[in-house]
Amino acid sequence: MKVLRWAGAGLTALSLALAPLSVKAADEIRVGAFLAVTGVMSLMGDPEKKTLEMEVEKINAGGGLLGRPIKLILYDDASDPEKSVTSVKRLIENDKVDVIMGGSGTPQSMSVLPLMEKAEMPYLSMGGGVGIVEPVRKWTFKTPQTDRMAAEKVFLDMKRRGIKKFALLSENVGFGKSGRDQTLALAPSYGLEVVADEVYSPRDVDVTPQLTKIRGAAGAQALFVFGTGQGPAVVTRNIKQLGITLPTYQSHGVASKEFVKLVGAAADGTRLPAGALAIADNLRPENPQRGLVQGFKKDFEARWKMDVNTLAGHAYDALYLYVDAVKRAGSTDKAKVRDALEKTQGFIGTAGLVNMSPTDHMGLSLSSFSMVEINKGDFTIVE
Repeated sequence: MKVLRWAGAGLTALSLALAPLSVKAADEIRVGAFLAVTGVMSLMGDPEKKTLEMEVEKINAGGGLLGRPIKLILYDDASDPEKSVTSVKRLIENDKVDVIMGGSGTPQSMSVLPLMEKAEMPYLSMGGGVGIVEPVRKWTFKTPQTDRMAAEKVFLDMKRRGIKKFALLSENVGFGKSGRDQTLALAPSYGLEVVADEVYSPRDVDVTPQLTKIRGAAGAQALFVFGTGQGPAVVTRNIKQLGITLPTYQSHGVASKEFVKLVGAAADGTRLPAGALAIADNLRPENPQRGLVQGFKKDFEARWKMDVNTLAGHAYDALYLYVDAVKRAGSTDKAKVRDALEKTQGFIGTAGLVNMSPTDHMGLSLSSFSMVEINKGDFTIVE
């Protein structure tokens, strides 16, 4: 039987067991992070930064980790993979960090994988692309569900609604590109046909040409948009402007109240797979994630005066997966922490129940997703 562990559990007990901190800088545990705090993926990087800052402060106030304070060293890569590489080199070579977290998106995460493996650095990615952890790389782990899982969840809902043919509109880089590949590969096994396949750039300010082609596609019964950051907001507004009434699906890359605020009523009726944070207030009492996500939501919103989102949860899970691994390893030794991460079982995070193994460096199942629909600025469960 697997033992369930709450991601934030143990900090109170730890604080009671430890004497007040009085240590030198050399005793710090150095946590490195590179995030898209600015740029086209700032909707992801900004809440991730806020989460890491808040939770590191909380851990240090409770006595630290193994009796040592955590020092967060964080760089803004401005949503640029080349700057991600520069940031990671600096974290490894100059800052001598013990672990690295980040890559708000798939392009940023993929760009640094060779560096992490060469440096033998425990790395927790916040990107959604399945290519981050498949094939398995020794030192690389990730916190959010994959693009493949998102496609599978959407397809199950399409089948329930009797949809057999759909149009696909995806970003031409990173998460969207990987999501497109997974969608095209998986659709036939679900008895679904892609009748239109269009792409856009995350920097596009208008995608009406692509949507006009989709509107004219024969037989399309639904539209599946695969992207993250600000691009899907542009797409959603354009769908409304063109009067397209097809049932619309998005990926978990937009499971954020910030996305809903950007597009307003244009998002109404849109369905997407989402983790527990998007529906925190509607979780059943028996759900093992309920206390965790509701507590995190309350703390985040009180501190930052903004809505929490799934993306903030990616950072929360990355930090506490590391904390959990360090406690079990009894050390910050990189090899021992890596081994402990790979042996993670029964860890309850914001994304779901995590059970990792030598062949699975994410550890989430499809049940970690709920299918939700956006209506009047909120997410409601539809399954």
